[in-house]
Amino acid sequence: MSLRTPVIAVFDIGKTNKKVFLWNTAFQIVFEKQQSFVEIVDEDGFACEDLAALQQWIISTFMEICQMHDLELIGLNFSAYGASFVYVDRMGEPVAPLYNYLKPVSIPFSYTDFGGESEFARKTASPILGNLNSGLQVYASTFMPFWSDVFQALHLPNYLASLFTGRFLSEITSIGCHTALWDFDLGQYHPWVLAIEDRLAPISSVAYAEIDGIHYGLGLHDSSAALVPYLRSISEEFMLLSTGTWCIAMHPFNESPLTSDELAQDVLCYLQPNGKPVKASRLFGGHFHEEQVARMEKHFGGSYKDLHFSERVFSLVAASSSVYESAFASRDLDDFADLASAYDQFMVDLVGQQIFSLNLLLKDAPVKQLLVDGGFSKNEWYMRLLAHAFPELEVYAAEVAQASALGAALMVYAGEVPQNLIQLKRY
Repeated sequence: MSLRTPVIAVFDIGKTNKKVFLWNTAFQIVFEKQQSFVEIVDEDGFACEDLAALQQWIISTFMEICQMHDLELIGLNFSAYGASFVYVDRMGEPVAPLYNYLKPVSIPFSYTDFGGESEFARKTASPILGNLNSGLQVYASTFMPFWSDVFQALHLPNYLASLFTGRFLSEITSIGCHTALWDFDLGQYHPWVLAIEDRLAPISSVAYAEIDGIHYGLGLHDSSAALVPYLRSISEEFMLLSTGTWCIAMHPFNESPLTSDELAQDVLCYLQPNGKPVKASRLFGGHFHEEQVARMEKHFGGSYKDLHFSERVFSLVAASSSVYESAFASRDLDDFADLASAYDQFMVDLVGQQIFSLNLLLKDAPVKQLLVDGGFSKNEWYMRLLAHAFPELEVYAAEVAQASALGAALMVYAGEVPQNLIQLKRY
């Protein structure tokens, strides 16, 4: 009789795509599946997640996994997008839609009662971002008719975990993600949270619950989950630059307090699963790249993907850096001979912005290694220019399969972690 393969299931829930992965104990993906759902609307006609359809898909997929007779489920966890609360009654049933964090704020918050916007944002490491400050969604919900039916409010990944554990628990990575809930000076909920704390699911001190031999995780905020494989695998102090639409630099070893000045430059803090702050800076780099590449290709014709890197880029000078807008946007494309020369200058400008953003974290806490993952880790211009700008650092392109889901899987695994989780290429 053949032995069953032990696997950990992780549901990785993004705004657009919902995925499930099965990892074996060597942390190789042995099964994956993807689904997307049409959004519905809330009572105001604003688009939101179809929570009932999502829940039904997760449960039916879980049942499908349990019927795979060659596999033995030993763990289950969730990584999901943040800034989204689910409100449940005593039976665990949602009593309100899963409101979209892009929805305009309906109830103003009295920042003046807590030192004003700037000080409130600094203490909570939460730039004033409307409903992206998910704690203020809960505040606004106290004025809604459904509030009297609310037994517990949970962030989305923690709610999804409760479907299987029957326990309403919060974990720290969702609470620490620009929610305006956590006081980073005091290491506890901000004083304003006293008004709603009785409805917030209690914070768990453990990573998972063991039920019938299976480790059930609490769920994790996806950005924080993506950091876990690196923390488990890299022994030297490092900074991770995770690139995509947003390029988010995370510095787990920078413990200097967040300043109002840094906050104004789009620096904020997350919390690691162990409760320690992770200082982070953000750049809309992938968006800038998509936007400016479209402009250049329309002007010159051709595709930037057909271009080849040339060391002539090292002689170009970047435009003045800002984290808020593309430095290249104001350049006249008629000043360039062709797509290649325009793209070279664009990448110098873009990496100039990235260098500015990285230095916000490095100035008080230098590290030995800069690890770059995501789309730009495969861009020769981006990687070579970063390595040129930081000769004192070991700059690596890092490749790890499905980092957020992998991080969630690692959180419910008690065994020894393989040494080859991350592939590194030095520049």
